[in-house]
Amino acid sequence: MTPTAHGSRLPGDGYAALRRFRWSAEGSNYFLTFNATRPTDKLAGSELLAPITAEREKLEHEGDWMVRTWVTMPDHIHALVRLGVRASLAENVRRFKGRLAPTLRRNGLTWQDGYYDHQMRADEDALPVFLYIFLNPYRAGLVRSDEKWSGFYWAPEDWKWFAPFTNSETPFPEWLR
Repeated sequence: MTPTAHGSRLPGDGYAALRRFRWSAEGSNYFLTFNATRPTDKLAGSELLAPITAEREKLEHEGDWMVRTWVTMPDHIHALVRLGVRASLAENVRRFKGRLAPTLRRNGLTWQDGYYDHQMRADEDALPVFLYIFLNPYRAGLVRSDEKWSGFYWAPEDWKWFAPFTNSETPFPEWLR
């Protein structure tokens, strides 16, 4: 797949201007954030975590993306994914959010329009993104520093290199100061 631009609106103020320069390139890593309508604390709850996980895995099995790391928070999701060859980033996000929309509605939620994405350069260090995603629930005060957050996912090959940076799969206390 050659890089493709997303968005059909003309550039202007707001979100449309951001979409003007979005590109999808197979094999590229993208740091993503999806937000539910706020305020909410339901995304990471037991009723939604399982369907979110299932949809994340389904897109991975379909070859749309390879999830490197992921955290489901109460009102948003952060992910680092490697784009597959089947579809553009925008199409993958549309499928992910669209397939989960009925489940969210049953729980009184909807997705916010759009999403945040950052295409990682080939020479860009992924460690800061991994740390940001890993520390997100701890810095938000959702879990004690000696507990594991249930909404995490790590690709085994990425966990292998990242795990030594952790304190037995939890953050070092000094990281949270």
